[in-house]
Amino acid sequence: MNKTTDAAVIVMRPPDSNDHQNNPIEHRQEVMTPRIYIRTFWMDYLAMAVLGALGLGIYFLRPAPNRVFPVYFSDGEIVYPEFAHPFGSDIVPIWLAALLAFIVPFIFIMLMQIRVRSFNDVNTATMGLLFSLISAAVFQVFIKWLIGGLRPHFYSVCKPNISASSVGTGTGYDGIMFDRSICTGDEKDINDALESMPSGHSTAAFAGLVYCSLYLNGKLKIFANYRPQYWKFVLFYAPLLGAVLIASSLTIDHYHHWYDILAGSVIGTMFAVGAYRFQYASVWDFRFNHIPLPRVEPDYGFDYHLDHLQESMSGSRKGGWKNGRIHGAPFDATATLSVLPTSAQLRV
Repeated sequence: MNKTTDAAVIVMRPPDSNDHQNNPIEHRQEVMTPRIYIRTFWMDYLAMAVLGALGLGIYFLRPAPNRVFPVYFSDGEIVYPEFAHPFGSDIVPIWLAALLAFIVPFIFIMLMQIRVRSFNDVNTATMGLLFSLISAAVFQVFIKWLIGGLRPHFYSVCKPNISASSVGTGTGYDGIMFDRSICTGDEKDINDALESMPSGHSTAAFAGLVYCSLYLNGKLKIFANYRPQYWKFVLFYAPLLGAVLIASSLTIDHYHHWYDILAGSVIGTMFAVGAYRFQYASVWDFRFNHIPLPRVEPDYGFDYHLDHLQESMSGSRKGGWKNGRIHGAPFDATATLSVLPTSAQLRV
């Protein structure tokens, strides 16, 4: 690094032209054509199709564990009233929860293109959203099938053919435990009522809508190096409110316990954060969390050089994104712009 006679300016020596790692701008980029697109992403779409088919197949399987449960004590008292809630229709059907989890973020992705105008960003964001939703769904459906649990309306669906006088004829301590063989209800409803843990509604809602909030933060720079308008802060939390409302409705219609909802929410959030970072240069580093990671010719990867800001468009024009003058922040980056003004210059 060379210092000029002007103490107010620090000039960084230009990177060696042979050093691709430090000079990302000179990388050759292929023009995206349908042929290149298919060649680049066909395996991702195949993997999503396979995972989707796998998840759907597991969804229709009979629950794996042979769960046992008590119904009555010897005095005729119901052992677990929390499993005796009435069975009815769910307030938000699972298909609607999944649709909202996709369509709401997708609408914001497309609206953001009014400013960003990038096919690469649309493709990166949409594929990341699909990765989050599909992966989270398969993850939770495996747990439902292999672990599961009794839904709050289990007794109403099971319709056990047993009375208090039958206590002692089952298994376990004092013979009070029975399995689904005492159920007389519809088999499909019983299968579903044995797969309470975790909540699929919560998983889908948080996988899609947390991803939406992260995308909005990256494009609008809600948590950045300046204080934006308050409506951006509200907009960031609006999808999260939607996810909480969808998930919480399951306690009203007696489809899930609170711990099922919590587990589904954690799974969905986990995949939303993972999918966003899988697609974008950062989750929280405001300098780079709007930049899609390279997929076409990714030999050298993304080098976290601030010169990227001069060629990567954010939805915001404040905080330095309009002129590419962003300086210093924690997290991923280690490099700086070629010429940085000092604090004295910034005060002018």
